[in-house]
Amino acid sequence: MAREIFETKRKALRINLNEEIYGTFAEIGAGQEVARNFFNAGAASGTIAKTISAYDMAFSDAIYGVESSGRYVSRSRLRKMLVHEFELLTERLTGEKYHTKRLFTFAGTVAALNFSKTNDAHGWIGIRFQHEAGGPPNDIIFHVRLLDSDTMLQQKVLGILGVNLVFAAYYYTQDVQTMIESLADNLSPGSVEIDLVKLNGPVFKDVNERLINLYLIAKGFSKAAIFNPEGSAYQSKDFLYKKDIMILRTKYRQKSNPNFDLFNLAVDQFKRNLGIKDNHLVVMIEVLMSNALDETPDISNEDLVYFAERAEYLCSTGNHILVSNFTRNHYLAEYLAQFKPRNVGISTNISNLRNVFNSTQYNKGDYTNELLAYVSGLFSKNVKLYAYPYLNKQDNQIITTKNMPVSDEARPLFEFLVKNDYIIDIEDYDERYVKTV
Repeated sequence: MAREIFETKRKALRINLNEEIYGTFAEIGAGQEVARNFFNAGAASGTIAKTISAYDMAFSDAIYGVESSGRYVSRSRLRKMLVHEFELLTERLTGEKYHTKRLFTFAGTVAALNFSKTNDAHGWIGIRFQHEAGGPPNDIIFHVRLLDSDTMLQQKVLGILGVNLVFAAYYYTQDVQTMIESLADNLSPGSVEIDLVKLNGPVFKDVNERLINLYLIAKGFSKAAIFNPEGSAYQSKDFLYKKDIMILRTKYRQKSNPNFDLFNLAVDQFKRNLGIKDNHLVVMIEVLMSNALDETPDISNEDLVYFAERAEYLCSTGNHILVSNFTRNHYLAEYLAQFKPRNVGISTNISNLRNVFNSTQYNKGDYTNELLAYVSGLFSKNVKLYAYPYLNKQDNQIITTKNMPVSDEARPLFEFLVKNDYIIDIEDYDERYVKTV
């Protein structure tokens, strides 16, 4: 049965009329849009103990402490806000009047679009809440990118997101997928991207963090998720900003394990060619979710479990994992470009390039446009492709850029890319590690 989606005002009023729910709203940046929704709904005195908005940095630092990184729209700042405000609630609301209250602190630190429209509009939003009166706290934290080109629209989105979060914390925690889905209730498609969710506390003790962040991709809230070798999810910009990035692409339900022997050669070559130091290098293995999404828009929990298990296995090899829905290399390059990387290397089997530069793989009349979109979208983003060879099972010949089949109309472009080191053969490989295609 389809879930009923309540209007934003109805959600806020339902919370206001619930005598057990009581707490604080602390909002930095883009106005006090969440608190405003609760005030406008009516009966807000039943829910709001305090609202606060410390815009000036000196005031903010005096309340929550200085950010050593100098970044105030950050997960670190959000956590300090949640901890500080929740501690004040539990310290001060101790009388008999509050014994049945399930306390919460909502917090948000957000940079909306500036007047010149030159910044990246994004923010961290979270809630610390009690599932039972007097019980231990639980946290829901997520990172959001605001995609509207108008500041007023972004502020409206923030207000709706905040109401959705408070409502989800108290009414949907028994079904975490519904909880995540509900964050986008009453929002226009394309207005927001949620690219990381972190859950903590006893109410979420059985929740798999990988599954939740993979679900963001499956539902179209995000394009990718990154996990460290321990399996914890990263916020993409925090992790990748101005780094040198090397990625090995693998496919959905790929039967064989990644060819680490050839990939390690590609990483070494990438570092050697560009003078990259280890302390500035991020190496990731990508697992494509897009094929599964193409097969069925409503991806099953079984598929999500598969991706989580695949990610867990690859994490166990000591690698960072990127799970994405980027069907083509240039979509991946465009995604990475927003983090202003110094250099990007993509390692891929040259058999994939064989398909790109083969006109028979495309509908008649579409090939030129498709190929130019691929090349411009990929190589204009400071990307180099490191192509590892394959063994042609028909004639038992190893295929590299020197003998790869290329359509006549695409050959001049292909040769240009090879000659100018946009497409690079992996060197000094052991033929024993070359796999048959």
